[in-house]
Amino acid sequence: MTHPNLLVGIERVDDAGVYKIRDDLALVQSVDFFTPIVDDPYAFGQVAAANALSDVYAMGGTPVTALNLVAFPINELGRDILKDTLRGGLDKLREADVVLVGGHSIEDKEFKYGLAVTGLIHPDAILANVGARVGDRIILTKPLGTGLINTALKGGLASAEAVEKAMEVMAALNRKAAETMAKVNVHACTDVTGFGLLGHMSEMLGNDDIGIKVYSDSIPILPGAVDYAQMGLVPGGTHRNREFYRPRIRSEHELPPYMFDILFDPQTSGGLLISTAPGDAQPLVETLREAGVQDATIIAEVVAEPKGCLLLV
Repeated sequence: MTHPNLLVGIERVDDAGVYKIRDDLALVQSVDFFTPIVDDPYAFGQVAAANALSDVYAMGGTPVTALNLVAFPINELGRDILKDTLRGGLDKLREADVVLVGGHSIEDKEFKYGLAVTGLIHPDAILANVGARVGDRIILTKPLGTGLINTALKGGLASAEAVEKAMEVMAALNRKAAETMAKVNVHACTDVTGFGLLGHMSEMLGNDDIGIKVYSDSIPILPGAVDYAQMGLVPGGTHRNREFYRPRIRSEHELPPYMFDILFDPQTSGGLLISTAPGDAQPLVETLREAGVQDATIIAEVVAEPKGCLLLV
């Protein structure tokens, strides 16, 4: 669909849609929901809300309102679980200074929760997932491994330490990262979610006029994720991501199979991937860490060759 005020639509495969309402203001709109990934309903609500808000932050926008989306088996699970989930989501919205304006619920056999989020942005400040320039450095703001740890948790094999850290990361807003990156000249941004790190980084290649060199040894990884990958506790989405994006991957040396499982691991409420000029990259990392984004790390460099692929080094 095309419209003169539609600045970012479905044809862009970006994190959110953007609709201009006047020359100096546009709406950023996104929606996300999923089934529970943890047993604690309050924690699930927090993670689901942080995840839904993330797409607006990734576009450079400021989320302002949200609508709850609920599918719930009321007769099987009871009202308390639903109340705790919604309370977790509401508390996270309050932390983000986002107003809950309503929502919609249906009775369903499988519990699902998420939000539709609306944000604001200046049309000239939109950050797309394409636009990275040769020489840019790419910063990742959260460690990888949430999909692996959630899979281990479902199998009763995840350690308490690994689960606690993963929950902390998934429930953390990308607000500080978005506000901090707005202070420098960012050329492209996206967040790492269901396609995994290499999947979302592949989307940053755009029309294949650039390549990205990935520093595989520099990528922050959650405690326990390597162990669970080596044990084969891999979510199904990892295999789909690998199958779809593997043709765009090159490697200067052979990586162990478990490392690919981490790099293709579907993330829930993952970090931002920020592409910025080389002179701004390290100062931005330091500023992010001072702001509390402790895992912010330069993990890649945009290169002229080889075009259209990710080169793992």
